[in-house]
Amino acid sequence: MRNRQMAGVKFRRQFSVGGYILDFYSPDYRLGIEADGGQHYEDEGLKRDRSRMEELSKLGVQILRFNNREVIENIEGVFELILKTIEKIDPPHLNPLPTGERKNLWKSHKRNRI
Repeated sequence: MRNRQMAGVKFRRQFSVGGYILDFYSPDYRLGIEADGGQHYEDEGLKRDRSRMEELSKLGVQILRFNNREVIENIEGVFELILKTIEKIDPPHLNPLPTGERKNLWKSHKRNRI
């Protein structure tokens, strides 16, 4: 996932979103990737993860979770699922307007209409 090797998408490692640290995160696609160890499958870990997923979802972040065994034994399948997910997400605009500019552009367009 380094150096944009995943379909040219940049992922950041150990990135903070909404007070949570994600293993990998693409800010452009709002996609987080989590590799879970055994503690995530105990009652307390499952409860924490469920709450965490709900909070991240409210922020518009989609999370893909894989257990460590999947990552070690089937990395190609993991990458394939990540790529399919990326393809389903609308790609970010290549030249986004600065904050507030889209609204100003729309107002200007409406004013100039005859």
